[in-house]
Amino acid sequence: DVILKTIPERYVASVRKIIPAYDQEGMLWHTMMSETAEMSLQQAENCYSLAVFHDEEYKENDVDVEIQIAVKGNYTNTENVVFKTVPEIETASAIYKGSYEQITAVNHAVADWVRDNKYEFSGPMFCIYHVSPAQTSNQDDLVTEVCYPIKRK
Repeated sequence: DVILKTIPERYVASVRKIIPAYDQEGMLWHTMMSETAEMSLQQAENCYSLAVFHDEEYKENDVDVEIQIAVKGNYTNTENVVFKTVPEIETASAIYKGSYEQITAVNHAVADWVRDNKYEFSGPMFCIYHVSPAQTSNQDDLVTEVCYPIKRK
């Protein structure tokens, strides 16, 4: 089921890089965790652990991906981690449970809903990881929300 949802403004720790492929996103999370380990980051109540996919279309390799987690407090940027405020954004989204193999079908469902309901895309697509591999090794327990920023046509 696709819903309209407003993601609130939030202060985030962010890492953005060109990575070899989508399934290499863990490299970015490793960078964030290693470069902020000494900072004792305070995650916001809803940390919005997410990945933003900045390429305008699907690519086989050299993908532009940014990861973010919402944090409380103020921190100094590191070599790869940038702290910034992200504005509120209106999205069309769908939550699914299970392996990431479903993500293509869910992407198509949300994108079709946007087109069929007189909206247009207004920014890069992103996924919120409600339950990620950091919390479980069982792919059946993963919970992912596919989000497309939108605006009325």
